[in-house]
Amino acid sequence: MFTGIVEELGEIEAVESAADLVKLTIRGPLVTQDAVHGASIAVNGVCLTVVDVKDGSFTADVIQETLDKSSLGGLEAGSRVNLERPVRLADRLGGHLVQGHVDGVGEIISREPGERWDVVTFSLPAHLSRYLVDKGSITIDGISLTVVEAGADRFSVALIPTTLSLTTLGDKKPGDPVNLEVDVVAKYVEKLFAGSPR
Repeated sequence: MFTGIVEELGEIEAVESAADLVKLTIRGPLVTQDAVHGASIAVNGVCLTVVDVKDGSFTADVIQETLDKSSLGGLEAGSRVNLERPVRLADRLGGHLVQGHVDGVGEIISREPGERWDVVTFSLPAHLSRYLVDKGSITIDGISLTVVEAGADRFSVALIPTTLSLTTLGDKKPGDPVNLEVDVVAKYVEKLFAGSPR
């Protein structure tokens, strides 16, 4: 479980393709300080399992299912990525409950720069629109954000200077893909009501 508060901007060092998976080597000195084989680290909002840790970098195997359901397949050496370690039970929950399980991929439609912050509009896969509400939570590339306005096929968020400078969203442009994870509480509520007698 994660909070959507990015700890570090990492960098892809290598992408190795095999028959049925991709091995990513990711530079992240902060998130690897206490990482061990089998640990979880969220990479652009995707929970990955650490295979190896060495000199401030870690490797993770990304299977085809993950490549099909996220934007990780488009990463290449030099790509910057948002990194977060799992939350500890004693930590503050600064964002919202994030599982690291991507629900869909959207893309940036537009950016409206302000003097100190940007309003960014993203496309939204139709099957996810029912989980978004104005002022609700959304995770974009592993970043916990508040929805400004939710529509049937798009939504907008406001990015403050901290988010612009400390995450990959500061550099992304219209047309760039992003990983989306909706609020898990909304999915559970939907399932509970769907199964209850009327």
